Amino acid sequence: MCDDTTEAENEAYLQRVLSRREVGMGAGAALAAVLAGCTEPSTPAQQPDPSLGPPTNANASPPVPEQAAAPPQATGTAPSQTEASLTVSRMVTIKTPDGEAEAFFVTPKQGKHPGVLIWPDIAGLREAYTAMATRLAGEGYAVLAVNHYYRSTKLPVLATFAEFRTEAGKARIEPMKAALTPEGIARDGAAFVAWLDQQPEVDQGKKLGSSGYCMTGSYTFRTAVAAPERVGAVASFHGGGLVTDQPTSPHTLFAKMKAAALICIAQNDDEREPETKTKLRKAADAAGIDAEIEVYPAQHGWCTLDAPIYDKEQAERAWARMLATFQRHL
Repeated sequence: MCDDTTEAENEAYLQRVLSRREVGMGAGAALAAVLAGCTEPSTPAQQPDPSLGPPTNANASPPVPEQAAAPPQATGTAPSQTEASLTVSRMVTIKTPDGEAEAFFVTPKQGKHPGVLIWPDIAGLREAYTAMATRLAGEGYAVLAVNHYYRSTKLPVLATFAEFRTEAGKARIEPMKAALTPEGIARDGAAFVAWLDQQPEVDQGKKLGSSGYCMTGSYTFRTAVAAPERVGAVASFHGGGLVTDQPTSPHTLFAKMKAAALICIAQNDDEREPETKTKLRKAADAAGIDAEIEVYPAQHGWCTLDAPIYDKEQAERAWARMLATFQRHL
C-alpha cells in the first residue's frame, strides 16, 4: 500500500542497504550506488520467450505533441535510442462520463498495434511514466498513460515521486485520491478503452492490455471488468488493496474478467498481508483465470523509475514478465 507505513518500511530498507555498502565507500558513495538507476539509463532487457511460461517462484515534461518521442530524462531504465526513434507521441484529451482527462499517447511510427492503458502510481502522470510508456511503445504497443486525477487537477500533478514524499505533496494528493471511487475508475477504464479503439494506430483485431502501479494496480482489474470483451491481460505491480473485506474488492472481480493477470507483489506488502497472495490465487483459480502471482524480493514501489526504492534488477524481471504476458494474450 502507498501509505506512511510503507514509506517508513522503505526508508528503513534503504538505510540497511546503505549500512551494508558504507564500508569502504562512505555514505555519499553508498547512496549514489543505491540510486545509480536514477541517473544512468541503460538498454532494455531482452524480450522473453513467451513459450517459457511463468516463473516457478512458490510465493507466487512529456515529449512535445506530434513529435518523435525523444528519450525522456526520467530515472532508471529509460527507452533506448532505437525505441525512442521508432515512436511518436502526443498529448491528448479524452472525454469521460465525469469530465475530460489528459493523457500521453505514444505508438510505433508505423502500423497498427495492440493498445495498452497505463495507470500511473499515486504521484500521478509525470516524466517517469511517459518514459515507461515510450519504452513499451518501442516494443510494439500503442500506449496510453493517463492523468487519473483529472477530476481534481490538470497536468502537471507532481514532477517526481520525491515531491509526493513531502508533506506538501501528500497534502496535495490526498483529496484527489479520495475523489476516486471504484465506480468512477470503472467508468474511466471503459472510456479509455473506447478511446484507444478509435485510434488508427490501434489494432482492434487484437485484445488490449492494462498495467497499474501502487494504488492503481487494482484499477487494471476494474478496467478488465468494464470492458471484458476488449481487455485481454492486466498487470499489477506492487498493487495495493487487491484483497479487502469490501464487496467491491478487486480479487472478487476475477469472476467477471476475461483477462489474464500478472500480479507482482512487493516483499514488504507480503510481510504485512501474507494471506493476500493466497486469496488472489484461490479467486483466480475459482474463476478459471490464467494468473501469474509472485512475491518479488523488492520493496513496494520497486518498478517505478523515479522512486527512491527503484530496484533495477527486479524491475527488469517484472517488465519481462509483463511483455511475456502481453505477447501471449494480446
